[in-house]
Amino acid sequence: MSLMRTTLIALSRSRGLQDLIVRVPVSRRMARRFVSGETLEEALAAVLNLNRQGMLATLDHLGENVTSHAEAIAAADEYLLALEALQQAGARCNVSVKLTQMGLDLGEDFCFSNVSRIVRRAAELGNFVRIDMEGSPYTARTLAIYRRLRRQFANCGIVIQAYLHRSQADVEALIAEGIGHFRLCKGAYDEPASIAYRDRPTVTRALNALVCTCLAPESRARGAYAAVASHDEEVINFTAAYAYHHDIPPTAYEFQMLYGIRRELQAALVRRGYQMRIYVPYGTHWYPYFMRRLAERPANLLFFLRALVGD
Repeated sequence: MSLMRTTLIALSRSRGLQDLIVRVPVSRRMARRFVSGETLEEALAAVLNLNRQGMLATLDHLGENVTSHAEAIAAADEYLLALEALQQAGARCNVSVKLTQMGLDLGEDFCFSNVSRIVRRAAELGNFVRIDMEGSPYTARTLAIYRRLRRQFANCGIVIQAYLHRSQADVEALIAEGIGHFRLCKGAYDEPASIAYRDRPTVTRALNALVCTCLAPESRARGAYAAVASHDEEVINFTAAYAYHHDIPPTAYEFQMLYGIRRELQAALVRRGYQMRIYVPYGTHWYPYFMRRLAERPANLLFFLRALVGD
């Protein structure tokens, strides 16, 4: 992993820099490239616009690592409002939830109860909840809560980050348990080499291996589903080729990308008949998410710095 990316990810956790950046007008404008807005209404408009372009969406109310029960409950309440709004608008969109926003740092039982409110209401509305994966200190606890949720609800899935050494075994275990509904991604946090692959080619190979595991006939027979979340055309082409050569229809898996990134590629995949779902974040707590997006591609950072100097 490059020094630039490592530094930006570290800065994403800086409260002092956050207080500075969020007050700079150009930062807010730049963030709108990656964040649909600060309100649910803005996010819903973005979702409906994507739907009109033939794309699905998943809605993420930004926030993580809450420090009080009241914050966690309020965050879940916002998701309940979002689910109702999506239903009323007829939007083709599910929701994505971070467990630290639901109170994971405050206790696993509390977090489970809080996130269960969202999953239960989504089930009643015929919708789906994706449990996001965060940094490695939360991996085991996130998987444990996901397993608890799946004992009660069928309408939720999990995210797996390919760069973690443990991910292949995690995917195989969840498929064997019949709960292998995945968003597969490379990973966006700065993890040590002792637990994660740090060079791009190895991470790409690891992600492609997870795709093969999930799309294998025996995995699909056990209900496995793969949402391949990558902007990397090498991964996308690998997935499409594997599916083609194994007679897997485009409806049996999907591609996912982030809001505002590689829009032309998103549209091109839709034109080719693939399912495309866009991760649509919104809310006022956009700083950590924004910094991770800058870390992913140098072009994003250079664009931001030019705008900052010229503001």
